[in-house]
Amino acid sequence: MSRLKRVFRFLLKFIVWTGVVLIVLFLFFLWRIQIPLPQVNSNLKPSDLKRVQTGTDSYQIGKNWLRKNKEGIWVMYIEGNDYERGVVYGALAKELMEEQEDYFIAQINEIIPHKIYLQFIKMFVAWFNKDIYKYVPAENLREIYGVSLSFSDKYDYIGPKYYRILNYHAAHDIGHALTDFQLVGCTSFAVNKSLSADSTLLIGRNFDFYMGDDFAKNKLLLFVKPDSGYAFASYSWAGFTGVVSGMNEKGLTVTINAAKSDIPFAAKDPISLLAREILQYAKNIDEATAIAKKRETFVSETLLIGSAQDNKAALIEKSPSKLDVYYSPDNLLICSNHYQGDVFKNDDENITNISNSDSKFRYDRMKQLLEEHIPLNADKAADVLRNKEGLDGKSIGYGNPKAIDQLLAHHSVIFKPENLDMWVSTMPYQDGEYVHFNLREFLSGVYHDHDSLDIPADAFTQSDELKKFEAFKIIKQEIYRHNTFGQHLNLSDDEIKSYISNNPNSYVTYMSLGEYYKSKKQYETAISYLEKSLQHEVASRAEELKIKKLIEECQKKLKN
Repeated sequence: MSRLKRVFRFLLKFIVWTGVVLIVLFLFFLWRIQIPLPQVNSNLKPSDLKRVQTGTDSYQIGKNWLRKNKEGIWVMYIEGNDYERGVVYGALAKELMEEQEDYFIAQINEIIPHKIYLQFIKMFVAWFNKDIYKYVPAENLREIYGVSLSFSDKYDYIGPKYYRILNYHAAHDIGHALTDFQLVGCTSFAVNKSLSADSTLLIGRNFDFYMGDDFAKNKLLLFVKPDSGYAFASYSWAGFTGVVSGMNEKGLTVTINAAKSDIPFAAKDPISLLAREILQYAKNIDEATAIAKKRETFVSETLLIGSAQDNKAALIEKSPSKLDVYYSPDNLLICSNHYQGDVFKNDDENITNISNSDSKFRYDRMKQLLEEHIPLNADKAADVLRNKEGLDGKSIGYGNPKAIDQLLAHHSVIFKPENLDMWVSTMPYQDGEYVHFNLREFLSGVYHDHDSLDIPADAFTQSDELKKFEAFKIIKQEIYRHNTFGQHLNLSDDEIKSYISNNPNSYVTYMSLGEYYKSKKQYETAISYLEKSLQHEVASRAEELKIKKLIEECQKKLKN
């Protein structure tokens, strides 16, 4: 009996001390992930500002304003010092920011529906980003803090408002560095001189960042006139102060393209904030490069820089440890998701990325399309950016990552730096109207709600093919949730026939059905669909190997 008591006491002590250690570790975790608020020299709060409604979907605070144009784009103009313009930004766009965060969180829940996984990811991101503020310029921190004061209370359970918005600025980086979800697979180009219709620099890009269709609904074209640096325009979404596609008053443009990264161990300066700094403080490629060199980032990325002053474009290829500047030997510069300069092109990571991903295919297809459309103007650039076919015009199914238009882009932009012209896309994807803006006119107070330089929507937007693709996406997502998280799904024969007919040339159609039947232990049917997927244009070698492995697993199950 005394022996049992000793064992019991030992177990009790063990449990108590284990509990104490876990509590201490948890408290340490909470303490360590705290992000200090930036120091600001202003007492301005959103409640101090009077937002005046000047019309339907139109608001103003002093010289700052926000309005929705006829094409559905929200346009905002803000000026002043960092913190105070951040406060104004938040006060003007409060409802838009709330809606955007709703869409973002809803998409995260869609991708990862289980609360346990979500809690783990939340803790991981908190720890990963615990020192991010040390690498972000103080000006950016103050502006972000000002914006955060108008964030919704609804998601305070995730974290404080300033903490959340700062982490959201690193979402792009984390998305492509730590996963293979292909959240970012952008393609961009620059042509000049004899390849351009008017012999001036022309730049086009697709920003293939997908966080759900709702997230892309309310695009924001932001014009900023800061108290230091250059005025600029940036196209993204409400609540975001970084830059993914932008142009400044000196005719310098910045767009970002993800590259293959090693798995990082901690966050540093998010790429979008580096791009923002370049746009605000650089007037040529050399100055952009100098800024890129002094900032530490935690992912590999390419920044396509167009410069009216230099009359050319270049790729700043950057990793956490190295940097290169690549100029094309001719007047054609193409950027997908692999490196081209001497510093990186022979790295194992880059070689593997070219071999296993869809990046080289999109590069080759972009080159082919540009050569077919030379000399290029804005209208032809839009045709190129909307192309949904594979090499030589082959039908490869809608949504194939080998296509330039993968039907998932958040936005697309065309720049003419010499004239300070830009065209920004409207929904759906980049197939809606491209709306023209001129930065020089805008900053002088001239604002056109519609002009003759707008590029009409693609005919695809009115086609049955788009309707079929949208129906295909719904079933595809249901199959994904079933295959990945075991959510209940029983597709009828008619539903499967409809699913196939809605996107018959896509390998994804048959691959997803193969995984669906594999999960239901119908291995012969699974094999037939998986083998059929290999008969279509598979996006990459990595995807091809995955399909073959699934077939092998099914064959082993049949033998057992």
